Amino acid sequence: MLTRKQHELLRFIHERLRETGIPPSFDEMKDALDLKSKSGIHRLITALEERGFIRRLPNRARALEVLRLPDTVGGAATQRRFTPSVVEGGLAAKAKAPAPAPVEEKTRDVSIPVMGRIAAGVPISAIQNPSHSITLSHDFLTQGEHYALEVRGDSMVEAGILDGDLVVIRKQDTANTGDIIVALIDDEEATLKRFRRRGSSIALEAANQSYETRVLGPDRVKIQGKLVSLVRRY
Repeated sequence: MLTRKQHELLRFIHERLRETGIPPSFDEMKDALDLKSKSGIHRLITALEERGFIRRLPNRARALEVLRLPDTVGGAATQRRFTPSVVEGGLAAKAKAPAPAPVEEKTRDVSIPVMGRIAAGVPISAIQNPSHSITLSHDFLTQGEHYALEVRGDSMVEAGILDGDLVVIRKQDTANTGDIIVALIDDEEATLKRFRRRGSSIALEAANQSYETRVLGPDRVKIQGKLVSLVRRY
């Protein structure tokens, strides 16, 4: 049996993974549960792991995997998806309309181009031409045009993005504060960072305390897309 705070944290981690494919940071979990310190989050995560609800992936910076959900977390959704079985006979069975055909578009895999490498550290050269393509399930994508980049560096490890990961990016030229974006600096350097507004300036924030936040004028930064999912090979 879980405490209320354990329920809240498990639900928050599950929803963030479902929406972005990336576990929340300790700061995000602390803010979401209105706790004063990260030590409280550590105790909750340890309790959830001991009870078999989550596991921490070894040699990964706070990479979490949800193994199961208690009935109180997933119960409402289960009830909404329930469809009663009805046995019909006679004219009712003959009059029953056929089930609609499945929509093929939502289940078909999608091929997207891999546009080279992106720095999660010191910015590197701008996005290259497509090197190859990867095929992903439709569930990994959102509306719009997408491309993938191979991550180089460790500046986003606390956001669950590791060296060698493939990040899937939706093409767009705007972003909201807190989004993880591909930023093109001075039309020469591309980097993967969290986007923040600081007055009239733009802050490109790392998810690693070893790296400083870069604050640049808006004329120096062009948004090339927003992170929507992540692909990792083991």
